[in-house]
Amino acid sequence: MASRRMETKPVITCLKTLLIVYSFVFWITGAILLAVGVWGKLMLGPYISLIADNSTNAPYVLIGTGTTIIVFGLFGCFATCRGSPWMLKLYAMFLSLVFLAELVAGISGFVFRHEIKGTFLRTYTDAVQNYNTEDERSQAVDNVQRSLRCCGVLNYTSWFTSVYYPANGIPPSCCANLSDCSPQDLRNATIAPSKVYQQGCYELVTSFIETNMGIIAGVAFGIAFSQLIGMLLACCLSRFITANQYEMV
Repeated sequence: MASRRMETKPVITCLKTLLIVYSFVFWITGAILLAVGVWGKLMLGPYISLIADNSTNAPYVLIGTGTTIIVFGLFGCFATCRGSPWMLKLYAMFLSLVFLAELVAGISGFVFRHEIKGTFLRTYTDAVQNYNTEDERSQAVDNVQRSLRCCGVLNYTSWFTSVYYPANGIPPSCCANLSDCSPQDLRNATIAPSKVYQQGCYELVTSFIETNMGIIAGVAFGIAFSQLIGMLLACCLSRFITANQYEMV
């Protein structure tokens, strides 16, 4: 019996080392999600409002998920160092829940991507129609048009029916060259088309989504299936410790 324990001790030590490394990486993932959630809440609020019918809780979900992963990542390291079978099983159960949640989220995002595009079309159209230069959504529209070098929803004609156009014309953020784009030009329906970007923002955003959907889905599923590695390591270590009555001194 003692000989068998001596043979399995290196295996257990190896499994512990691998699981600690995995738990640390898992903890880093949680820290990244937490940082992205905080950054999204502070910096991307106006942009998020352009792709959702109502206010979204996505940043809070990321913050909550990141915090939970950080806590359980530390718990995984503690359970591994302690060599407690029940703690390791609890850690494996948590990883399985994270795996299922990420899998469902990834599949839902891929399946409902057309609905996401439709929602973006409605919300961005509404933001353009009610543009006033002052609120967050209006400022987000300006930033999108400047950064993507686009104008309006489908094209610059989207602005002709907005509440902003009759008194002010097309917003300056549509100008291809600000030095050659006066307020008088932007109020002139004949001259303005030659001064602004010709491509609509909706097409650019949706093209980006379609082009990168495969990459985004691949990364999401890769992260999700990485939880299986942690589950396997935790279950194997728990079984070895239980079977050999191994206790860490």
